[in-house]
Amino acid sequence: MKKTHIAILFLFSSILILSACDQSTDEVSNVSVEHDYIDGFNQAIISDEPALDGGEITFGIVSDSPFQGVLNYNFYVNNRDRDIIDWFDEPLLALDANDTYTQDGAANYDVDHDDQSITLTIRDDVNWHDGNPVTAEDWAYAYEVIGHPDYEGPRYGADMRMIEGMEAYHSGESEEISGITIHDEKSLTIQYERLTPSLLANGIWPYALPKHVFEAYEVSEMASSEEVRQSPIGMGPFKVERVVPGESVLLTKNEDYWRGEPNLDQVTIKVIGTQVATEHLRSGEVDILNQFPTDQYVENQDLENITFLGDIDFTYTYIGFKLGEWDDESGQNVMHEDAKMGDVKLRRAMWYAVDHDQLGEELFDGLRWNATTLVPPTHPDYHDESIETPTYDPEQAEDLLDEAGYVDVTGDGFREDPDGEPLEINFASVAGGDTALPMAQYYVQSWQDIGLNVELAGGQLMDNNVLFDRLENDDPDIDVYVSAWAVGTDVNPEPLYGRYAPFNYSRYTSERQDELLEKGLSEEAFDMEYRQEVYSEWQAYMAEQVPVFPMHYRMQIVPVHDRVSNYAVHFNEDTGIHRYQLGVTEETD
Repeated sequence: MKKTHIAILFLFSSILILSACDQSTDEVSNVSVEHDYIDGFNQAIISDEPALDGGEITFGIVSDSPFQGVLNYNFYVNNRDRDIIDWFDEPLLALDANDTYTQDGAANYDVDHDDQSITLTIRDDVNWHDGNPVTAEDWAYAYEVIGHPDYEGPRYGADMRMIEGMEAYHSGESEEISGITIHDEKSLTIQYERLTPSLLANGIWPYALPKHVFEAYEVSEMASSEEVRQSPIGMGPFKVERVVPGESVLLTKNEDYWRGEPNLDQVTIKVIGTQVATEHLRSGEVDILNQFPTDQYVENQDLENITFLGDIDFTYTYIGFKLGEWDDESGQNVMHEDAKMGDVKLRRAMWYAVDHDQLGEELFDGLRWNATTLVPPTHPDYHDESIETPTYDPEQAEDLLDEAGYVDVTGDGFREDPDGEPLEINFASVAGGDTALPMAQYYVQSWQDIGLNVELAGGQLMDNNVLFDRLENDDPDIDVYVSAWAVGTDVNPEPLYGRYAPFNYSRYTSERQDELLEKGLSEEAFDMEYRQEVYSEWQAYMAEQVPVFPMHYRMQIVPVHDRVSNYAVHFNEDTGIHRYQLGVTEETD
């Protein structure tokens, strides 16, 4: 699983995909979820009225923090940046509803199992926004930048290391990647040490990088360059005209877009605070939000002129424990033997101490519900519901702490560590919306109720960008943190939890996990039953070790103004809806 916003349309077994009803909109599909307050959400909407020739919309990104502004697929970290990039750039390979590659995108691919290679061919009519063609050299260049020793982004993972010669290139032993061969302007072949299920499911890096633009920079300077921050370039249906850092982006149509000229003349993307999201919809200041605050949905579900689309979100929230640090020299996570949160019984007790079902009901009206494993139900073939994981049981939590030697020796109501020393635990949580503070307070109180001296790190909630910076830099003043991952379309969890994964913020590693993750990418794992068994073992193992524990699975709810035509929660080949087809049936007042 990768930290990306690649669409996931796999739904767990209690969800039924039904054919559309003939209403005022042409409903591509209807999702019926057996869960409180959810009778059914459409995943896409097509107006009966033809779209106007031209027009403009405003797209809101709901956030109480500014977007970071790293506006390139090869360098971004924060998903708010990804929400922006998707409007002006796109992968060369298209996806179907099962999130596997098709031959319908800007490029096609050919797999040679005998040769352990994949040949990629770009269409002739695919160009960058500056008119230059998107070339095989641009695609290879993305691999060269990500694999470069000076690359500081998060994309160098297991799939990259599987390319022949990539490790030697990454270590500086070679000046080129021997496994990448460019045949002509539009085609290249990537030779792998071995093909894996992840590669064929969705592991080919599908994003080119315009070499004629970025070769002017050192690799270490690219992420902060003008062409990433102020004037990003892409190949998608819209072009960036202006960036107001952290606040908004103005886009205009790309008349040279390879699928066809977009309907809309202009798109404005801007950050909308959580608490004012509803008012912006009601007033017509925004036409679409990337997501609607779930705690506000029930009381606003009948908003005039708004249709709410929905799907199971591929983001899950989790609690993480800092157990080590990232080692730049070796490029891997390293655990500390004396980590404050190093005792698995301590971590497991903290899982038992919280009632996620109650939290989901009281704060989110049931639109978030208790999560069990680190493979969410958006991967129904791999999510193992049979695994028993801790559910709310404070007595069990206290018993575990007693067994581990965490007892109150001073009589102040808080437990000391097994050596009799004071145990103070700093908990970091993100600010945002009406639910952020009560949720953080709930966790703090739940852990204090079992005798743990837990306080908010710094005494207050943190800005999301600040929290991630501190986690990436392994701030010693953070012991426990709350965060969320948007998982990728392939089940492979290595990019989030592996030994060499920068996103593995807990820094947990073990030989047993290495073994399981390797098995999931083995030749045997092309057998689906074998791969299911491997990832079931991994889910159970992580539930035993508790470097992190999942909090909630949740719904993604997307409000769309009724004047908008051709919008989907996920644009893909199966819905037949693509972003360039987005339009409006009437102008704004």
